[in-house]
Amino acid sequence: MRERLTELAALFLRLGTTAFGGPAAHIAMMRDEVVVRRKWITDEEFLDLLGATNLIPGPNSTEMAIHIGQRRAGWPGLVVAGTCFILPAAAITLLLATAYVHFAARPDAAWLLYGVKPVMIAIVARAVLELAPVAARTRPLQALGVAAALAAGLGIDEFLLLLLAGTTAVALAAARRGNATGGGLALVPLATLASTAPSATLAIGAAPAAASAAVGPTALFWTFAKIGSVLFGSGYVLLAFLRAELVERLGWLTPGQLVDAIAIGQLTPGPVFTTATFVGYLLAGNAGAAAATLGIFLPAFVFVAASAPLVPRLRRSWIAGAVLDGVNVASLALMAVVVLQLVSASVVDVPTSLLALASLVILLRWKPNTTWLILGGAVAGWATRALR
Repeated sequence: MRERLTELAALFLRLGTTAFGGPAAHIAMMRDEVVVRRKWITDEEFLDLLGATNLIPGPNSTEMAIHIGQRRAGWPGLVVAGTCFILPAAAITLLLATAYVHFAARPDAAWLLYGVKPVMIAIVARAVLELAPVAARTRPLQALGVAAALAAGLGIDEFLLLLLAGTTAVALAAARRGNATGGGLALVPLATLASTAPSATLAIGAAPAAASAAVGPTALFWTFAKIGSVLFGSGYVLLAFLRAELVERLGWLTPGQLVDAIAIGQLTPGPVFTTATFVGYLLAGNAGAAAATLGIFLPAFVFVAASAPLVPRLRRSWIAGAVLDGVNVASLALMAVVVLQLVSASVVDVPTSLLALASLVILLRWKPNTTWLILGGAVAGWATRALR
């Protein structure tokens, strides 16, 4: 057990330090490490865990790390993997927050991201290409994946899209089995969500306001725990929640400070939710940074701990298995859409185009450790900028 915990700590400390590019890129790197290189789990198991993370609130890549830790080393592994993935990003964000407060400036990481972003695009693209045959293994699932990608491209809410994909997959499975009742049951979770999700979201605005004059660690902890408990989606969804809560309702931040907080969360490796670390430091120093970080990530540990024992059982029920199939293929479709959306922002000229293409070829042909490829991208980005 100690050896497995050490392996988990080493892996996720490294990923937490080098995993740029957002949740899709983080998940692609995790797959490379635990499925391709270490063979701790299969692609099928990995997809099931990915589907499970998309069905609960919180940061998906962090929850994926927690799930992998639990699979590898039980409950101690759950804590070790999640904590080690979060800590490097939180520490880097804290350093940047300190510089921001004391020097009123944000460190320039443009040279770094110039080379890293095309590599991250290639890493996610490789994961999508290799996972697609596993997730979309039948023609109905392939059609469902295409429909999910089109819907995501049109801006359909991510969680609603996943739920619709799951219920559609159940209806399709029921039709194949000649079971009309099963198809009808597939609509129950959708009706439940429609009746409960709005109230959960509105709870953000309904909670009693804290005194903005003296923001302390306790207020920060409960505020961010509340956000972490109900937030589905990406870092851009986090921006909307933080604006509604911290700028408009509580008045703790100015709009400019919030944009700076989100920007630093995007610039640093690891989970984007470490934006909470920046905000906490800005409002209440080191204690505030610790409280806000703990608050936004703690619900993820709780949700994964509660749901992890259920994941292996899902395949034993044809209804639950069909839901998971639909969620898995929709999750992969979302990753594909993320790749397409990020290409325009990451592949901006001939050097970045060549870097992205070369990285994809290297990944597909030789399957190197992605950390070295990312470091190579950073060096290439620095060299290209230096030569201009």
